Amino acid sequence: MNEAWTRDTMIEWLGIEVLHVDSERFVARMPVDHRTTQPAGLLHGGASVALAETVASLGTWTLIDQERQMAVGLEINANHIRSATSGFVTATAVPLHKGRSTYVWDIKIRDDEERLICVSRCTVAVIAKEAKPSEPE
Repeated sequence: MNEAWTRDTMIEWLGIEVLHVDSERFVARMPVDHRTTQPAGLLHGGASVALAETVASLGTWTLIDQERQMAVGLEINANHIRSATSGFVTATAVPLHKGRSTYVWDIKIRDDEERLICVSRCTVAVIAKEAKPSEPE
């Protein structure tokens, strides 16, 4: 993944790093630190959801025609199984459905000890990039 592409985005702010990309699996990790915890020091559920949607959206993006299409989150759900207070959490996204206009991903987030932290399912819409208007001559 191109680091310039994620500069000044939530991906950069949360410290999300891509670890593995292929057509059947997308893996990224995120630190559990001051950016991703809630006031009690536990991993914020919203940070887990942001990580889950990131791996699903980027996973879809790697599989589409990037010149003509974009991948955008359409729906996401998450069940928070246990908390994390330090280290990293790693999200592994596996596509359940690869369609023309939607992709559905199963995402499991685990801590450094491989304990399940969160399970999520995310639907990503594939939409056409809008044509840029012509510049006046």
